[in-house]
Amino acid sequence: MSKPLYIKIKEQDNVAIAVDEIKAGTEVMEGVQARQNIPQAHKIALVDIPEGGEIIRYGVILGYAVNPISKGEWINEHMLELPEPPDVDSMEFGTNLVTDLPKPPVTVWEGYVNPYGGPAGTRNLLGISTTVQCVTSVLNVAVEKMKRELLPKYPNVDDIVPINHAYGCGVAINAPEAKVPIRALRNLSKHPNFGGQMMVVGLGCEKFTVDMLCDEADITEENVIILQEKKGFDDMIGSLMDMAEKKLRILNERKRESLPLSDLLVGMQCGGSDAFSGVTANPAAGYASDMLVKGGATVLFSEVTEVRDGVYLLAQRCVNEEVGKKLAEEMKWYDNYLKEGEVDRSANPTPGNKKGGLANIVEKAMGSIAKSGTSPIVEVLSPAEKPTKKGLIYAATPASDIVCGPCQLASGIGLQVFMTGRGTPYGLAMAPVIKVCSRNDMKDQWMDLIDVNAGPIATGEATIEEIGTLLFHEIIDVASGRKQTYAEKYRLHNDMCIFNPAPIT
Repeated sequence: MSKPLYIKIKEQDNVAIAVDEIKAGTEVMEGVQARQNIPQAHKIALVDIPEGGEIIRYGVILGYAVNPISKGEWINEHMLELPEPPDVDSMEFGTNLVTDLPKPPVTVWEGYVNPYGGPAGTRNLLGISTTVQCVTSVLNVAVEKMKRELLPKYPNVDDIVPINHAYGCGVAINAPEAKVPIRALRNLSKHPNFGGQMMVVGLGCEKFTVDMLCDEADITEENVIILQEKKGFDDMIGSLMDMAEKKLRILNERKRESLPLSDLLVGMQCGGSDAFSGVTANPAAGYASDMLVKGGATVLFSEVTEVRDGVYLLAQRCVNEEVGKKLAEEMKWYDNYLKEGEVDRSANPTPGNKKGGLANIVEKAMGSIAKSGTSPIVEVLSPAEKPTKKGLIYAATPASDIVCGPCQLASGIGLQVFMTGRGTPYGLAMAPVIKVCSRNDMKDQWMDLIDVNAGPIATGEATIEEIGTLLFHEIIDVASGRKQTYAEKYRLHNDMCIFNPAPIT
């Protein structure tokens, strides 16, 4: 079978994307000849489009033609006028509830029981929480020493992870939206991968005090070190080493157990997206997500600006009006947040997104929501909230990779699946990240950074179902500790960027 030249999603689409670069003069389909070179993943007009005419992909209006566009012409980001965003006050809820989901090949995995209850751990880590950025330098020196001198003595512990962040002081600690970073840091301190062992390092004069981070019962000499109370640097390092060894000794006794999928919480995210993302990597992730949900697992997907233009489609999948109204509230909150910064959702696409064929945020959003599959949405979370339901959950977070990741970790994910078209070495220290690429060229270029290649879907060599099933098995193997991701192998860990919409003083 010959390799396809283009991909057209819906019958009503009047554009298609190029599987590879299409040279000028090539007959793309009967009656459509490329008028100029069409770059890989970029759009070609399948009909003449008048000025102000609709440009349609995914069966939705991506925008309106700024000038007339001829059949066979390359359509880039400068040729579209952005449409108005969907009205969240008139959305219909629960009109598209799909329950006929693909059956998962397995329904058990090997994880660590969470002593707090809730989702199980996928890794066995010593997590060290901090109340303020001021302690980072000392803690980092101590952690290097811990990894060198202590960690080899406790082979059942995978790593030591300091939760360093830019919050804690110089902030409006009592501002209404300060609840977001405070909630995130509290939830991170009790992440399932930390095995119930609390270790906290504070300075002593910060606004974000230990009692804001910890429950009263956890504020003990066994759990908390305040650097201003120590007699010099050596005392600080010695105290941190002593506390860490006691925690490592306990964590070393943790064992994996066979657990049902209902104890697994997975996050879905995409970054460095291109026009293939919405037809290969994200739909494959969506298929794997549907399998996980069918098996009883919980899956989070996020990124407000990357669902905003398809939010009415998500509303139709909300199981009831309560969930739908929470979805609308989160969209409104973020609309106002952007408005205060004198921008809107159009600020989202990056130069790389556009180079990869994504003309605007509408096109990006349509591809982004594909990673959610078709499952009903059972709950909507504010940033860094923990789930109370099992199934598919929308967790409202910024779209920024390095902010979305910590928000999902605070919600308790034990593993993240990350789709990319352009490529990114992104990773998280607190949980493994499976990297899925959208095209063969990306896998060829980054053969030792990409875990799963969805590119064969674009070339007709594999189906969404086949790659989705492959990804499902990868998720189970990584969650169970049978496989390491490339990001884990190379310790590619992004900074912990905590979302703080409150003022900095």
